Amino acid sequence: MLEAQWIWGILGLALLALEMLTGTLYILWFGIAAFALSMLSFVFPDMAIAWQLLIFAVLSLTSLFVWKQFYQRVRDDSNIGQSRGDEIGRIGVITASVSPRQNGSIEFAQGVLGSRQWVAIANEEIEIGAEAIVVAVEGNRLRVSKRI
Repeated sequence: MLEAQWIWGILGLALLALEMLTGTLYILWFGIAAFALSMLSFVFPDMAIAWQLLIFAVLSLTSLFVWKQFYQRVRDDSNIGQSRGDEIGRIGVITASVSPRQNGSIEFAQGVLGSRQWVAIANEEIEIGAEAIVVAVEGNRLRVSKRI
């Protein structure tokens, strides 16, 4: 029969392996608590199983709680190609005429959402060379209106 220190060590390894598969950082704290309990059961080999389970629960939940208090999710700004409203109001030049019946194209001096050239749609007729302002993003097209 395995001693308690080996059982807790194996459980710690299994929990860390499971954490590596999930990548959530929640299971990590249970694995660390199991390793800590493995060391405690080496120092105190006659510790009752009830105490071991209680210490494991306290260590696991305390470390998880402390981690949640200090952990701050880093904001991920890798939303390339996803509209957040920053492009509304941008001014470009119509390169293919646009009307309510026909899509056109608009070009910007500086890229909008990763591209300088976009398909344009409008509720009015806008001729080639006219300046237009972006009023909305609709899928992969920009709704524009004539700049006054």
